[in-house]
Amino acid sequence: MIRLSLAAAASALVLAACSSTPAPEAETAVAVSTTIEVSPYELAMQTVEELVTAGNTQAAIDRLTQLTGNPSLSRDELAEVLYRRGELRLGEHGYDTMGAIEDFEEILADYSDTEWSTAAASMLDSARGKATSLNALLAQPETTRTQKFNILMELGRHDDAIDLMLANDLTPDNEALLAMYQIGYLCEDDALTGRTYDLTEPDGTYHELRFCDFGK
Repeated sequence: MIRLSLAAAASALVLAACSSTPAPEAETAVAVSTTIEVSPYELAMQTVEELVTAGNTQAAIDRLTQLTGNPSLSRDELAEVLYRRGELRLGEHGYDTMGAIEDFEEILADYSDTEWSTAAASMLDSARGKATSLNALLAQPETTRTQKFNILMELGRHDDAIDLMLANDLTPDNEALLAMYQIGYLCEDDALTGRTYDLTEPDGTYHELRFCDFGK
């Protein structure tokens, strides 16, 4: 009886030890690293949005224009690039209403099978309406030279706007000067000649600018 009791006690101790020992698979938690891969296209579009946020709309438009020549993009990606470029061109700091119309028309003509087609149709109506209104104002005799300059810039007729500006010694507002600087009409170079235009960028950076092709 004593042997049996000792054996039973030993078995109980073994069972207790087993039950208190964690299962091997639960001893250490396996660390799972979740790495999200971002495609070059997604990185490029992120760069575009960062440029817009920083106030560099024209640089963002240029980046999108570069993407349109990328042969590795899918049809849906190309349509998105055109749509975003059209949005920016039509927007407050885009200064290219006619370019926006071309972008939306291209989506409807060449990418009508993509998800961007419906949105492009709506934006095209808005862009055409804006162009009609701007051209109507441009034709009115009471429209001032400064107003005509701003209208031509908005339409994307930049060369005509600059011709008017120089012929009448106009001083554009800071927003228009910023666009002209970002597009590449105005430069900061002491070797250049001609009138100086003062520009303050969104981050507070100050520039004294002249036309890039004066004095070369």
